[in-house]
Amino acid sequence: MKNFIISFLLIMAVWLLLNASLSQAVLFSGIFVALVTALFFSVKHPVFRDIKINPKAIVYILIFTLVFIKELIKSNLDVAKRVISPSIPINPGIVEIKTNLKSGIGRMILANSITLTPGTLTVDIKDGSLFIHWIDVLSSDKETATREIAGKFEKYLEVIYG
Repeated sequence: MKNFIISFLLIMAVWLLLNASLSQAVLFSGIFVALVTALFFSVKHPVFRDIKINPKAIVYILIFTLVFIKELIKSNLDVAKRVISPSIPINPGIVEIKTNLKSGIGRMILANSITLTPGTLTVDIKDGSLFIHWIDVLSSDKETATREIAGKFEKYLEVIYG
């Protein structure tokens, strides 16, 4: 049921944002589309079963979003600086980081958050390890790389997904 409710709310929110209107026709057609889509997909794909719905998790979702936006801006500026000034050295490589996240969706969101920030790309996920292509490898040590790359996101995702 939780999977259906979250799916319905997300689909309805996207519907309203895309239509930019609160007219009755838009609302009723949105409710119909969201209900049918959520019914169909939430039964076959329980993607939201691991998410925790409590006040602390909701606050952490908002904090995670702000932290992600901050890291996105910082990494964009860093990569732009490297492109504009080729004298800044790069040290590319693939590092392995360890994650404590148990849920698949939590690991996926961590991997996507890492990939969406320029300068890093998640290459593979195996069990509790993520293999990341990093534009400037500061350390090949697992703990240091984990702290540098995933530490900003993982503490919030642990509360949200466990």
